[in-house]
Amino acid sequence: MSGHIALQNAIYSKLQNDSTLSALVTGVYDDVEQVNASESRTAFPYVVIGDDSYNDWDTDTETGFDVVITVHIWSRYRGRKEVKQIQDAVYTALNRQSLSVSGYAVLDVLYLESESFVDADGETRHGIIKFNVKMEAV
Repeated sequence: MSGHIALQNAIYSKLQNDSTLSALVTGVYDDVEQVNASESRTAFPYVVIGDDSYNDWDTDTETGFDVVITVHIWSRYRGRKEVKQIQDAVYTALNRQSLSVSGYAVLDVLYLESESFVDADGETRHGIIKFNVKMEAV
C-alpha cells in the first residue's frame, strides 16, 4: 500500500504542470481552506484531487493495484461551460498518459466517467471526473 502517496503526488504533478489546465484554473489542490461548510477561501475555478479507492490484484508472483481516483472541479461561472472545459483539460492531462510512481509501473490511466451539477448552494458548479489507474510493483 506504499503507492498511495506516490500516486497522489504523480497525479498532482501531472495536473499542476499541465499548461492547458493551468490556464483555466487558479490551482490544483489536495484540499482547500473553508470559511464555512459551503464557502471556500480559494479563488474559483479550481481543481481538487479527491477520493480514491484501491483494490489489489496480487498473484503469487506479482503485486498490483487497481485504483479509482476522483478529481473535482469547482466553478462559479454562470453555466456549465467552464466546468466542462476544465474536465476536458483534466481528461487530456491524465487519460492514457504515463505517470511516474516510485516503486510501481503504471500500466494504464483510463477515463471512467464524469458528471457536472449545481452544488447545494445554488451557485457553485461542481464537476467530477474519475479515472482507473492500474499499477504493478516493480
